[in-house]
Amino acid sequence: MTDTTVTRNDELSRYEIRTGDTLAGFAEFDRRPGEIRFIHTEVDPAFQGQGLAGQLAAEALADAAASGDVIVPFCPYIAKYLRTHDVEGAEIRWPERRGA
Repeated sequence: MTDTTVTRNDELSRYEIRTGDTLAGFAEFDRRPGEIRFIHTEVDPAFQGQGLAGQLAAEALADAAASGDVIVPFCPYIAKYLRTHDVEGAEIRWPERRGA
């Protein structure tokens, strides 16, 4: 079985999930003072259906919560994950919907 790891790549402003040495997906973020905005999550089609998006979201959000920053989920996948899973210590600010 190949090792799966999630790491934060600050240079590219994203969390990356790798299986072995292969990049399988990422969750892009934008850091602002006191907050981290998740803006896009993507898993390579070759790795879909293996639960990697959920693992990526869980570990990225746990790391963000541990930093003390407020999480702002602009990414639909991250928003859905936060609505269906508890992330210990997470403070969430839901973005306002435009036109609402």
